[in-house]
Amino acid sequence: MKTTPVLIAGGGLAGLTTSLFLARQGIPSLLVDRHAGVSIHGRARGINQRTMEIYRAYGVADAIERAGAPFNAESGVARCTSLAAEWEWLFDAEEPRAWPELTAGVFCMADQNTVEPILIDAARTAGAEHLFNTELLDFDTDGEGVLATVEDRSTGHRQIVRAGYLVAADGNRSPIRQRLSIARTGEMTFQHSMNIVFRANLAEFLPRRALFWMIANPDGFFGGLVSTADPDRWQLSVGYDPATESSADFTRERCVRLVHAAVGKDIDVGIEGVAAWEQGVGVAERYRDGRVFLAGDSAHVWPPAGALGANTGVQDAHNLAWKLAAVLKDQAGDDLLDTYDAERRPLAETLAPLIVAHQQARISGAAEPEGMDGRTQAFGAGYGPGPVFGSGPGRQARVGWRAPHLWLGDTALHDLCVGDFVLLCDSTEWMEAARTVPVRAHRAENADGWPERYGRGAVLIRPDGYIAWRSTGSASASELTKAIDQALHPARPETRPTPAGTATARRE
Repeated sequence: MKTTPVLIAGGGLAGLTTSLFLARQGIPSLLVDRHAGVSIHGRARGINQRTMEIYRAYGVADAIERAGAPFNAESGVARCTSLAAEWEWLFDAEEPRAWPELTAGVFCMADQNTVEPILIDAARTAGAEHLFNTELLDFDTDGEGVLATVEDRSTGHRQIVRAGYLVAADGNRSPIRQRLSIARTGEMTFQHSMNIVFRANLAEFLPRRALFWMIANPDGFFGGLVSTADPDRWQLSVGYDPATESSADFTRERCVRLVHAAVGKDIDVGIEGVAAWEQGVGVAERYRDGRVFLAGDSAHVWPPAGALGANTGVQDAHNLAWKLAAVLKDQAGDDLLDTYDAERRPLAETLAPLIVAHQQARISGAAEPEGMDGRTQAFGAGYGPGPVFGSGPGRQARVGWRAPHLWLGDTALHDLCVGDFVLLCDSTEWMEAARTVPVRAHRAENADGWPERYGRGAVLIRPDGYIAWRSTGSASASELTKAIDQALHPARPETRPTPAGTATARRE
């Protein structure tokens, strides 16, 4: 029997980042994924500034930025009847990818299939174990943990794994979620799509490279085109009916015809592969079931508009990993794990209708709806009382919200948020009080923006960069200790109401 503190099912972004975040906090894990390796199909391009801020702290942002370099010249979303025809820009996004007033993280266009190998290497270097081509067949839970059966798909060899916890990062159709009979609210399917990966020289049709082309012509063709890191390698997504078709029906000849329809001219095309996927929306009715936690697409799924699916999944992992680490190190009680659902699920329930509104506008050709700006969408989410996005893009320090960005010398504040509580303060007395408390303390009164963003006194920041407590009173080691204890042993969280209304979000 193999034992591990945490078993992770699924080797996409949510699973791999959970593996990395746990390993960097000293918690071993075993990740299993039924696929032999990363996909050749580009997915989840667009890593927002908050996610890159997190990746900076865990030491992989530079490598991810290099992976995204081939896309640095791309911007905007275009709509056309074919590449050879005139383009209409749905949005001509030329805004800076860096928001220095908010974060040290910089927006990156790396593909998921180029990011995953970076995460694999970093997680394994930190002590995580990954078994690809290995499928989780079955599991049972009890008061002590999870007992799972996994199978090597190449040899048929099966083994039993005993784990303290199971993280289900096993995708939209999550067998684990289905096994636990966890329903999804607001569930619907927009479109079944087939990705066609092909090689072609499209330079003559591209006066400028967009992030994405929506192509619809009078002959009934409708599809979406994206580039890859290879300038002559592309991915075309087209709709299909799974009731009457499968990937086997997309022969080389048919795929070439579809590419020609998208381009508007018969050109030389090399077909590399096809893969089916589903555009849908739905949020799991709960993210925790005893010893099992849902993360990424198993917890929430929505259309690709705004590229928020993968970013939200990484941030799920960020929220969950520090809590699992604290419990496994006997620093926290089980109630801390309940806050994962209480904090992350309302965010997904808020985002889902916003993203649906954008996707419907893109499909119909209507103008994209106005609403929440991109900075608020990336940095304005809070875990406190009231609306999830109730305080703008995170410029003021508030308990329950992300700590506003500061530079502490040459170090960005959020670079410190890896497994430890951080205390920011403005006095020698608070630094002295922190000496006997398990916290990383930093004087911040000379940091640019401290008085405007934090005021005065002391602020306690959780390992995921969210503010747990603040004080404007006298320095006190006992008060600081009490604040950390309350953060690690919270009262059972109240259920926040499902968001109502039809508020919309827009890309800024």
